[in-house]
Amino acid sequence: MTDGSKKSGFDKDTVSRGAESITEDQVRQVSEREAEIRARFERPGPIGRVLSDVNLLLALIKDYWTGEYRQAPWWVIAAVTFCFLYVVNPVDLLPDWVPLIGQIDDLVVITVCLLLIEQQLQEYKAWKIEQAQ
Repeated sequence: MTDGSKKSGFDKDTVSRGAESITEDQVRQVSEREAEIRARFERPGPIGRVLSDVNLLLALIKDYWTGEYRQAPWWVIAAVTFCFLYVVNPVDLLPDWVPLIGQIDDLVVITVCLLLIEQQLQEYKAWKIEQAQ
């Protein structure tokens, strides 16, 4: 794989497999932990660059959970939920307490998720823009 995600143990198949076990309750958990998840990405450097996409993913989960947006297939919601649950899990591939290095795997997981759901995220973004008008 040329995008480097295989080196850290994450690729589209890993996210897809993880998404298969996601429940509605876990979607609720991510929706409720929105502030905590946002805080993990509000840092300078490479992690901070994905903040707008993280915000869009969080909005997708929130809009799904509240019933405002149900056009996304379940596997998309499950993949995003899986990734955010991974991000907030303190025991992951690279422990979060290790400065900078601890956030690399979180960034890789989110990046892989973004690649996996790119089309559906663009559809959601277009819907979100339309709702704002």
